Amino acid sequence: MRFPKTHRYYQMARQVGALLARDGFTVMTGGGPGVMEAANRGAREAGGRSIGCNIELPQEQKPNAYLDRWVTFRHFFVRKVMLVKYSYAYIAMPGGFGTLDEVTEAATLIQTGKVSHFPLVLMGVEFWKPLLDFMRGTLVKEGTIGPDDVDFYVTDSPEEAAAHVRRVGMERFGLTYGPRMKPRWYLGE
Repeated sequence: MRFPKTHRYYQMARQVGALLARDGFTVMTGGGPGVMEAANRGAREAGGRSIGCNIELPQEQKPNAYLDRWVTFRHFFVRKVMLVKYSYAYIAMPGGFGTLDEVTEAATLIQTGKVSHFPLVLMGVEFWKPLLDFMRGTLVKEGTIGPDDVDFYVTDSPEEAAAHVRRVGMERFGLTYGPRMKPRWYLGE
C-alpha cells in the first residue's frame, strides 16, 4: 500500500523534500510512488534537483513524475548501496519491508563504521516507536547491539529534520554556502 497525496506522511515527505532542496541538497529517493514521490515532488516544487533510484518489480514500481533523472536497478542491494553512497544523510519515512531493509542496512553501516558521520533520521515518532522500543528493550538489553547503535534522530518536524541534515552537512562534511547564498554542493539553477 502507498500513502495517498492526502495522507499526513505524504505531506510530511513533500515538505522535507522542499526544505532540503531549498537548502541546496539534491533529493534522492527510491523514485517510486507514495512518500518517495512526495519527497521528489517537494524538491521539484522548491526548484531543487530530484533523483530516483528505481527498482525493477513485477508490479507497480515505475519512476514517479517528479524526477529530473533516475536509474533503474535490478537488485535491491545495488540500489541500497547507491542510496547511501551518494548521500549526506538518510531520512526514512514510514514504510514497509523495503523501508525497514533500508533503515537496518544504514544502521548496520553506521554501527560497523563503514560510513561515518552519517545521520539516520526517522520521520514519524509514533510510527517508529514500537521498533525503537524493541531495539532498546530487547536488542540492547540482550547485548546484541549497544545503546549508541540506536542513536537515531527521530522527529515529526520537517523543519527539524532538514535543519539536522544541514547542520551535519556543514559541521561534519565541511559544506558551506557560496555565492548567492546557495550551498557549494548545489547542482543546478
